[in-house]
Amino acid sequence: MIAPTPPRFTIDGDDALEAHLARTCDRVLSGIRGLIPAARLEAVLLGGGYGRGEGGVLRGATDDRPYNDLEFYVLLRGNRHVNEFRYHRRLEVLGEILTPLADVEIEFKITSVAELAARPASMFSYDLFAGHRTLWADAAAHGLPGCDHHRDPAQIPASEATRLLMNRCSGLLFAHARLETEPFTLAAADFVRRNLAKVQLACGDAVLTAHGRYNWSCRTRHTRLAQLAAAETDSRLDPVLHHHTAGVAFKLHPNSGGLARESLRALYTEVTALARDTWLALETRRLGRAFPTVRAYAEDRGDQSPDTSPLHNFALNFRAAGFRFHTRPSPWRHPRQRIFRALALLLWEPAALTDPALRALLETDLQARISAPAEALAAYRALWSRVR
Repeated sequence: MIAPTPPRFTIDGDDALEAHLARTCDRVLSGIRGLIPAARLEAVLLGGGYGRGEGGVLRGATDDRPYNDLEFYVLLRGNRHVNEFRYHRRLEVLGEILTPLADVEIEFKITSVAELAARPASMFSYDLFAGHRTLWADAAAHGLPGCDHHRDPAQIPASEATRLLMNRCSGLLFAHARLETEPFTLAAADFVRRNLAKVQLACGDAVLTAHGRYNWSCRTRHTRLAQLAAAETDSRLDPVLHHHTAGVAFKLHPNSGGLARESLRALYTEVTALARDTWLALETRRLGRAFPTVRAYAEDRGDQSPDTSPLHNFALNFRAAGFRFHTRPSPWRHPRQRIFRALALLLWEPAALTDPALRALLETDLQARISAPAEALAAYRALWSRVR
């Protein structure tokens, strides 16, 4: 009997790369099972592009290399916070040991079958459940019972399109800082190009999410976006499709060099304008309120997360503020909308720090005094890292 062919990590990486990724997964699994008691370990999953079989392939002169981080999900019985306290640092050390052998960063996320089953579907959870590689699972966790809702893309709420753009455009904001930093190194150029490509991909993905046509495969998403653009009576989606083509190409076959700073600046300007137009159009669609300009969006104080629980929002705001109570902005609204408005100002509004009214709005949302761009970026990064 012929053994079934194992699933691939990439679409067209060479045999040596596929074997390297398989060995890396074996090492990671062996390390995890040596660190976690057998009675507590439920399953180990490989997520991300390599888990879905669409991992990036960095072409070399003689061979292929990995490019994307390897994301491992370690499912443990019991309370997640307790498990993170006990095992997070151990897994972090394991990642630090194996990263040089893997040739890319190794990341671990701790969760459980019960926690995943209880959570509502999101773009992240759909991507994980619709496309991942199970490295190991015990009998009780096999098939991840109770998690079928995460496999249905129709369960992804429209707000996930905004959340995707928020995270990818945050990378765009950080990329701008790297773009203007001296010296401009090859690592900085790679960081900028990678984040530009993520936004190019995300704009199209967000449009598909808003139209209920998202799919875990970037290739399938591109086909659906082309169909959607062809069905439109005007050309609004043409630039979205154009940049999505470039984003898919970079995701599957990244190029870590080759663009000079001036070329990256030009691409940054183009992608930033695309992201702004996509953001305003999708937020108008989602919230049912017109936002003709970035300023209009930032000054709008309506609830931008109307489908969230006020009590849960209060707890999130209390934690995001370092367990201090603030009355402004409203602690009953989800803190993510503070990120929405602050990001829009910092990324797309040149007068954000010079116009007194806009700076006051920015300081209220970031809960920080701001007198310089570096202070604004630091305050934004702190809030984004706690809430995203």
